Amino acid sequence: MTHISLLENKYIVLGVTGSVAAYKAVDLASKLTQAGAVVDVIMTASAQRFVAPITFESVTGRPVYSDMWQTDHTDDLPTPIVHIGLGEEADLFVVAPVTANMIAKLAAGLADDLLSLTAISARCPTVIAPAMDGGMYQHPATQANLATLRSRGVTVIEPEVGRFASGMTGKGRFPATPTLIGNIRQAIGRNGALAGTTIVVTAGGTREPLDPVRYLTNYASGKQGHALAQAAVDVGADVILISTTEVLPVPVGAQCVLVDSARDMLAAVQRHLAGADALLMASAVADFRPAEVKAQKIKKSATPEEELTVVLTRNPDILLDVKQQRAESGWPRVVVGFAAESENLLENAQAKLVKKGVDMMVANDITAPDAGFQADTNRVIILSADGSQEPLELASKATISELIIQRVATMLHGLPGS
Repeated sequence: MTHISLLENKYIVLGVTGSVAAYKAVDLASKLTQAGAVVDVIMTASAQRFVAPITFESVTGRPVYSDMWQTDHTDDLPTPIVHIGLGEEADLFVVAPVTANMIAKLAAGLADDLLSLTAISARCPTVIAPAMDGGMYQHPATQANLATLRSRGVTVIEPEVGRFASGMTGKGRFPATPTLIGNIRQAIGRNGALAGTTIVVTAGGTREPLDPVRYLTNYASGKQGHALAQAAVDVGADVILISTTEVLPVPVGAQCVLVDSARDMLAAVQRHLAGADALLMASAVADFRPAEVKAQKIKKSATPEEELTVVLTRNPDILLDVKQQRAESGWPRVVVGFAAESENLLENAQAKLVKKGVDMMVANDITAPDAGFQADTNRVIILSADGSQEPLELASKATISELIIQRVATMLHGLPGS
């Protein structure tokens, strides 16, 4: 698990109840700790029948709490009254897994153990992740209790469909750790710098069909675009991710629109741009496509000397189309372009910035082995419409994305009406 800036020093109280999935919460506690969060665990008596408290203590480096009559004299909490210290100081209260019994107690406001007592003391957002047999999850009482909790602002992470310990299958399985962390990130960042804004991000290299089995494309992986989408979600934006790749995870909270060709991407951008506050055009859109798409697979002939000539035609320029739309409607308010260059980096990026009328151009040298299309790291130079240039040194694409999103937020907040 890599470090997550959003979770750095965030205080998360993790409640664990008596579900068979309790052992999976160990991985969640471990990953949150590795990401930079401070995690205190509350275990119910039933949870301790599945996992020993020392297991959580080992992965978090902090004591486990379980007794509602327990007092704290270690200075780990701001008050010796444990449920007050845990509830008042937390940035996020998470119960994962949460059983049907605990869901009922939370909905009714009962407080007969440390976990339920802390829940009604908490003054922070609450996230719960149900895990139980499908029949229990679908029971009208459970669904009514979940509806009550949702009406109070509790985030309910939907369980997954799969096989239960009983051998039956249905909806009720504990979600995977990345899904849980994605929901936690969204809950913590909900009121961030871009709360209330809509951000459109494009990602990946377009694919231009040649025949039913072949296409022309480029080396773009989509990693930078997906990282930008996550960074925007982390600061509260409503994110629309227009992507050509299905192999990268979609950030929890982002709406993903899958496309293939440049024309598909143009149509998707046009469809989602009305009212968008910012567009980050991180995708590598093919400049050309085959002029003719063969209806059948192109076959080799028996003549070894035969050559195949493919005539290419120009693809639409999405940013030029956005420039025209923006001139007419004023939306999006901020446009960021990306220039992936193999030579004359600054000259080419500056020319693109002027031609396409963007507010910011992010330029990177794709020939660098540690900053190319497939790499997990990047180094870029940010060119602004005011003529300024800002280099960002080699860092993870997640970090680069966070820095770019910070600059987009600054630009949006500086515009009239913000």
